[in-house]
Amino acid sequence: MAGKNSGNGKLTLGPVLFNWPAETWRDFYFRIADEAPVETVYLGEVVCSKRSPFYAPVLDEVAGRLMEAGKQVVFSTLALVTQGREADAVRELGRTRELMVEANDPTALRHLSGRPHIVGPYVNVYNEGTLLYLAGRGAVRVCLPFELPAHSLARLAAAAGEELEIEVQAFGRLPLALSARCYHARAHHLHKDNCQFICGQDADGLELDTVSDQPFLSINGIQTMSHTYVNLVDELAAMRAAGIGHFRLSPHSCDMVEVAAIFRAVLDGGLGADEAQAKLEEAVPAAEFSKSFYQGVPQHAKAG
Repeated sequence: MAGKNSGNGKLTLGPVLFNWPAETWRDFYFRIADEAPVETVYLGEVVCSKRSPFYAPVLDEVAGRLMEAGKQVVFSTLALVTQGREADAVRELGRTRELMVEANDPTALRHLSGRPHIVGPYVNVYNEGTLLYLAGRGAVRVCLPFELPAHSLARLAAAAGEELEIEVQAFGRLPLALSARCYHARAHHLHKDNCQFICGQDADGLELDTVSDQPFLSINGIQTMSHTYVNLVDELAAMRAAGIGHFRLSPHSCDMVEVAAIFRAVLDGGLGADEAQAKLEEAVPAAEFSKSFYQGVPQHAKAG
């Protein structure tokens, strides 16, 4: 693995968190392979194991297309393992996949110990001791949790050393919590076991308002997410200076190729932060941007 400070910074594309039709999912990644300036692409179902069979027939085809285009492919595991069959699937992924695997649950960490792997943002890495412990078990990259402020990110990046890469999500709705219950099903008066895959109706999550009709959160199956999209395009230089080398874009139904191109241009010095913010607002007009937890203060609606 290259040192964490090499180059201008690397863009990664996180796994699709939403329940998209299989053809849409496949075609999305085909376009990413052909057009998006990202170095790493994460594949796999992170939220709900019931969705996995829909993508399984095209997973290897998508992975092959991405690798042919020169992308690093990483397989992501479930973030919440609650059943035996899910634990078996995680074990099988860790045992049979020759490519890099991202562990999003301690179940996966157990099966990946001793081989190079990536630790995903759903694993609670909040201090230097945890970071170095995971590195000692084979982690070569850690995508830090979504809720860490800038000063915590910088301290962990400083502790990582040159060989352990640090990744941070820089775009997209942030996952806040996971539950054994399916909020999406309950919102439609359905049970989780007979959900009818109702989450597929909301390509970017189901938005929730407060009793005073203010946008508040979004739900995605068993996952609670932020209403706003985190947007750290104007913090890329500061994060690079702190030793963070990988920046994750979380897929949404907007033009992710354009989003990636904007972030890439900023990293390469061809686009200023203010112009990039304006371009992102044009590219994702329905989104409300914030810096989320990064600044460590409450934020709402395009806060800068």
